[in-house]
Amino acid sequence: MKLSAWRVALRVARRDALRAKGRSALVVAMVALPVLGVTGADVFYRSSTLQPAERVVRIMGQAGAEIGLSERGATVKQAPNPDDGVMIENPKYQAKDGAAPVYNPAQQRSLDTEPLKLLQQVLPPGSTLVPERTGPSTAATSTEGLLTTQTSEADLTDPVWNGRIDLVQGRAPANDHETAVTREFLNRSGLKLGDRTTVRGLESTPFTITAAVEFPGDLKATELIARPGTLAAPPAGAPAAAQDPASAAARTTGPGSAADPAKAPDDATRWLVKLPAGTGLDWAKVTELNGYGFTVASRAVLLDPPARADVPYYADMDKRGGGTTAFFDRTSVVILGTVAGMALLEIVLLAGPAFAVGARRSRRQLGLLAAAGGDRANVRAVVLGGGIVLGVTGAAIGLALGVGLVALLRTQAEDYAGQRFGHFNLQPLDLLGVLLVGLVTGLLAAVVPAVQASRQDVVSALTGRDSLKPPSRRLALLGLLMLAAGTALALLGATSGFVSRSIAVLGGSAVAELGMVALTPYLVGLFGKLGRWLSLGPRLALRDSVRHRGRTAPAVAAVMAAVAGSVAVSIYLASYEDQQRREYVASGPAGAVMLGGWMSTNDAKLLPQLRDTLERAMPNIGPRADVARVNYKGDCSGGQPCGYVRVDLPKELRCPAFDSDTRLTDEETNRITRSDPRCQVRERGGNHFSSLTAGDPTLLRNLFGVTDPAAGQALTAGKAVVFDPRYIKDGKVVIQTTEPVDYNTPGGTTMATPARTDHAVDAVLAPATVPAHGQAVISPETATRLGLGTSPAGSVWLPAEAPTDAAEQKAGGALAKVSEHSEFSVERGYQSRAGLIGLGLSGFAALVALGAAGIATGLAAADSQRDLTTLAAVGAEPRIRRSLSGFQCGVIAAMGTLLGTVCGVLPAVALRKVQALASSYPGMSPQEIADKSSVVFPWPTVAATVLVLPLLAAALAAVLTRSRISLLRRTG
Repeated sequence: MKLSAWRVALRVARRDALRAKGRSALVVAMVALPVLGVTGADVFYRSSTLQPAERVVRIMGQAGAEIGLSERGATVKQAPNPDDGVMIENPKYQAKDGAAPVYNPAQQRSLDTEPLKLLQQVLPPGSTLVPERTGPSTAATSTEGLLTTQTSEADLTDPVWNGRIDLVQGRAPANDHETAVTREFLNRSGLKLGDRTTVRGLESTPFTITAAVEFPGDLKATELIARPGTLAAPPAGAPAAAQDPASAAARTTGPGSAADPAKAPDDATRWLVKLPAGTGLDWAKVTELNGYGFTVASRAVLLDPPARADVPYYADMDKRGGGTTAFFDRTSVVILGTVAGMALLEIVLLAGPAFAVGARRSRRQLGLLAAAGGDRANVRAVVLGGGIVLGVTGAAIGLALGVGLVALLRTQAEDYAGQRFGHFNLQPLDLLGVLLVGLVTGLLAAVVPAVQASRQDVVSALTGRDSLKPPSRRLALLGLLMLAAGTALALLGATSGFVSRSIAVLGGSAVAELGMVALTPYLVGLFGKLGRWLSLGPRLALRDSVRHRGRTAPAVAAVMAAVAGSVAVSIYLASYEDQQRREYVASGPAGAVMLGGWMSTNDAKLLPQLRDTLERAMPNIGPRADVARVNYKGDCSGGQPCGYVRVDLPKELRCPAFDSDTRLTDEETNRITRSDPRCQVRERGGNHFSSLTAGDPTLLRNLFGVTDPAAGQALTAGKAVVFDPRYIKDGKVVIQTTEPVDYNTPGGTTMATPARTDHAVDAVLAPATVPAHGQAVISPETATRLGLGTSPAGSVWLPAEAPTDAAEQKAGGALAKVSEHSEFSVERGYQSRAGLIGLGLSGFAALVALGAAGIATGLAAADSQRDLTTLAAVGAEPRIRRSLSGFQCGVIAAMGTLLGTVCGVLPAVALRKVQALASSYPGMSPQEIADKSSVVFPWPTVAATVLVLPLLAAALAAVLTRSRISLLRRTG
């Protein structure tokens, strides 16, 4: 066609769109909604993806580099940005059978030289090192009691921190009695600028809050930032001046400072580096520092990264097969691509009937065009022009709304994401691509109606008669082949890897659904054979649908596409929910109240007070069972070396990969775990205290649900109570102790396998009501007899009825006033987190399906106007006309619902397979594999969709059909 002909076709299409405003608005909305979503997602992604210069500022502020000590005596291999990956190689970890480690000169220099002094020797002359001191997570006073917060030290008056820590309100702390806090700290604590807060352990030194700051890369951080040297408690024996808060400002923080030896710069492990003007750390200098055990984020390297081939870290990762997964094979990309692609296909199939309605209502106009000399191409151009006009209009509206919404909600979006945008980034090529998506969507939706309109008989179009044709068997055969090929591609490509998983799942699902669309006219004819068993109204409606396949097929395809999306969402969510339920491990019997777990020495001292507080806040919860953790040669507190104790299987049942006396390579370990069934056993235990605990018979009942008196008697008699029969052999259980190893001694300890000793202890088997693999309980006396120590770990209660949520919140608030670190929970079994999400998605999908049924009703009403006129002419009551319209819509909705249910299974199953493959690992048990790849059909949801949707669509059609009808002039 000539350009002038297209210009005329577009002008006709524009006038037709303005004439039928309701139908045009429907198509524009269908195109605009996905364009809005894609545009918003693109602008959000581009704006939140930092440019190299922006990322540099987030990492190191205004410094030239950030350097961190990984390990003395080690060699580091890193990506240009160490946050993207680091490998540490230390000879002491590689030495076997107790052999002395062999260090190269750089590693030996790292062992012999203090890190700060080494950096001063290696860095360019004139460089300044600013220590980064991150304190522990502790508690600070708030309006309600105590607030858990991270602590750090920084001189915010130094411009080097700008960009990494931004001052948003107030002024930077000027003395040691002032502090800055994040805005999240202020929001959670209820404090404001000018208020005072006290850090636990420094109660005699309150801080005045002078500034609110934020980390642009972590807006949700709760942190307190004090000046250097002010958060370390004065050590015992320090000079009086150092212990006097009034003289805190006079303290020094240089090397060897008596006031703060623990936080002296020599002991820092991370530094910001101020480089002399005109200098930078290139990749060669970075690799040199890597040889001494430092990781380096260099401004010069991040702005101009080296080639991938020049990065040893990438070379090693590629050799190990641990390189980055191809973009289109990432699970998130596969899922997102499949959802987006199927959504666009659904829009095309939904908008198609709307164009078909327009084409049928314009049959006489198109017939006149053909009678006046227009060929089929001209007729197709008019209908396709409608797709172009409405597609571009919808895309433009969606594009403008998407950009506008992101700009309007930028602050809320940043808060939700937890980080600031680098800048508001609009990519012209991306936006042009989104416009093209809208245009293509409109064109695709208009293709089939355009072809159908161009093939209609001119006389029939002018007289209003239908030209009925039997369904094409070739088209049906093609549809069947597409359905089979799409199914095979989606299911096999999702796991075999012969093609990109994104292409396989999306392409296979789309091809299969399009194959079902091609099969629809033939299947409609098969549905017609059911009419002999139906009553008069449904039989007439079904036969009418079969007779007019040209209008029925696109309407059925629209309903099918919507229902397929709904069913796919339901199956995927039900399967994921079932997986989560199977993998959930209860930490105790239903309703058990637990306090404690892995507690620090300070929190363990508060345990008696915490117990009393809990029992006062939550009375009548039954007898208390105190839990003690069993230790071997220390309890690992304060970072001190300690041994390890655990319950182990008999020798013949242990996995050789983890029971060998020699260190195995990763390849050997993977080979054994993949081939040996003893390694493919899922050990699940929800007890968060430890695998071996000490207590009395009440502990058996409260923590494991054991009520057998014989088990309690055996425990009192000095035997161990075990809950898994695999762990007992000849009436004994193995308790294995591992000797402590101090890995913190620089170069002094090799990575030889620590000595392990098996102790056979008399044991009895007791069935537990919760999974307790690899767990056992002994009495404190038995632990002492075995040479083991015990330390308080917490308490457990088992009330007759589970406490209410209100009681749990009350108890939690009371415990928080005693300690922010108290671990308190009530075992309530698996709690579904997908219910509301699933309900929302299913409801939205149901609305879309109902809307598709409404479009089908409009199409049927447009074509059946002559039949309704005939019924009115022979005296049919409005009730009969309404029932016929309702049955017509119900029949179309029923056929589309059945076909959509079949189509919705494929993408859900394929995505489940992709997820299972992505989460697999060597040695995964058969049960885990089955859980992660399980597919659950939500029969109630599917049944409700199949039964309720057609009934609802029929009822709405009957209600919305007009009682009075205008008689039409018969032509021809």
